[in-house]
Amino acid sequence: MTWQTGLTGFVAGLLISVSTAPVGVSGAVFLLPVQLSVLHVPSPAVTPTNLLFNVVSGPGALARYRRNGQLTGSLARLLIAGTVPGVILGALIRVFAIPGPRVFRLVAAAVLLPLGLWLGARALRPGTPDRPPLSRRAVLGLSVITGTVGGIYGIGGGSILGPVLAGRGTPMTRIAPAALAATFVTSIVGAGTYGILALTTTGDIAPHWTLGLLCGAGGLIGGHLGARLQPHLPENALRLLLGTLATALAVLYLIQGLA
Repeated sequence: MTWQTGLTGFVAGLLISVSTAPVGVSGAVFLLPVQLSVLHVPSPAVTPTNLLFNVVSGPGALARYRRNGQLTGSLARLLIAGTVPGVILGALIRVFAIPGPRVFRLVAAAVLLPLGLWLGARALRPGTPDRPPLSRRAVLGLSVITGTVGGIYGIGGGSILGPVLAGRGTPMTRIAPAALAATFVTSIVGAGTYGILALTTTGDIAPHWTLGLLCGAGGLIGGHLGARLQPHLPENALRLLLGTLATALAVLYLIQGLA
C-alpha cells in the first residue's frame, strides 16, 4: 500500500465521520464505495476492513456522547442484543453465499432509498405526527436484520436503524449514541468472525489491516468532532441530514450496481 492510498483512507474516514456521527451512522456505509472504487479493496475483504474501521473510529464519537450523558437508557442494550447474533450470521452469508459487490449495491439501494426519501419527506413537513414508537420486540427483530446486513456488507446498522427509529418518533439525541454503540460492539464481533473464517477459508477474507486502521484513525477524529456538533443542531435538521445521507448513498449504489 502506498502512502497516497493511506492518506486518502485517513482523510475519507475523517470527512465522512464528521458528517455521519451526529445522526448515529458510523461512516462505514459511505466508506464502502470509497474502498471499492478508489482504494480498490477486493471483495469480500472490503467488509471486514469496514468493520475494522468501525472498531477504531467508534470510540471517538462514543466518548463525546458519554461525556454529554447520552449513553444512558436501554435502547443501546436492546440494539446490541439483536445486532450481535445478526452480524455472525451475516459474515457466514457473505463468505459462502454472496461475495460479489454488485449484489450488495443493488440490495443496499433497495433498502436505503425508500427509507431516506421517507425520512427526508417527514423532516420537510415538521407538523406531520410521528407514527407510534416500535415495541421492544419489533426493535429487537429489526436489530437482528440490520446486524445481518452489517455482517454481510460491513456497513453498521445505524444507516438503517436510524431512519426507521427516527420516523417512529425516537429523538435523534437517543438514536445516535445507541446506534453507534451497537455498531461498535457488533463490528468487534463481526471482525472477529471474519478473522476466524480467514483461518479456515481461502480467498480475500481477512481485513486490510493497515488501510482499515488508517481509515479508522481518521474516523476517530471525525466522529468526535461530529458528536460534539450534534447538540448544536435542531432535531428536524438531524432527521433531514439522515434522510439525505441515506438517499444519496442509495442513488450512488444504484448507479454503480446497474453500471
